Amino acid sequence: MKVVVIGGSGLIGRQLTAELGRRGHEAVAASPRTGVDALTGEGLAEVLVGAEVVVDVANAPSFEDAAVLDFFERSSRNLLAAARRAGVTHHVALSIVGTDRLDGNGYFRAKVAQERLIVASGLPYTIVRATQFFEFVATITAASVVGDRIVVPDADFQPIAAADVAAALAEVAVHEPRSRTIEIAGPDRLPFRDFVARCAAAAGDRRAVSADRGARYFGAALEKGSLVPEDAAAARLGSTRFATWLATV
Repeated sequence: MKVVVIGGSGLIGRQLTAELGRRGHEAVAASPRTGVDALTGEGLAEVLVGAEVVVDVANAPSFEDAAVLDFFERSSRNLLAAARRAGVTHHVALSIVGTDRLDGNGYFRAKVAQERLIVASGLPYTIVRATQFFEFVATITAASVVGDRIVVPDADFQPIAAADVAAALAEVAVHEPRSRTIEIAGPDRLPFRDFVARCAAAAGDRRAVSADRGARYFGAALEKGSLVPEDAAAARLGSTRFATWLATV
């Protein structure tokens, strides 16, 4: 099966392409580096020839509200139109758990817009919403520094390893379209503070980590369950534990 991975040069895209290859499929990494740009439409028609599945894991180069919305809307329209012309039978997209519950964040609003375009396209699809990646916890920690402390929202957190995200996407891609959204998360659901404190300690950061209900998550106010799967029983869980992953980086 030929599977085209849009955003194939990124963190998830590289691992997904490799995982699909290990499973015996023809996985094609498509990105501006390979001459394929979904934002402009360049190279889409050529790379999609003979493809049965397209997986969109591309990310915006700018997280500024207007720019990120333009990226996901324009790239999605171009990709969906090209996929339809090429006869693609399954459109898979990576999104974010809680994206429809955090209207205060422009990136999340842009992902909602992308999801709506996919659902309305008429193409068979599966949207995979993932929790935040282990690989981004250090960035989240750095963004939470307030003076000589680290202050995070008083919310639950259930991050997942990028490798587990890639494995889940590969599994979805080679099976029939679900025509719905599914959620994936890490195996441990704990307070936000716990993950950030472990990350800071592993980096030798001795600053105190505290939880504050008023703390924002990249501009968005969080409720207890904003960033974790809505249906814990239905969510697919990765196998990699944060402590195990942290010991390897």
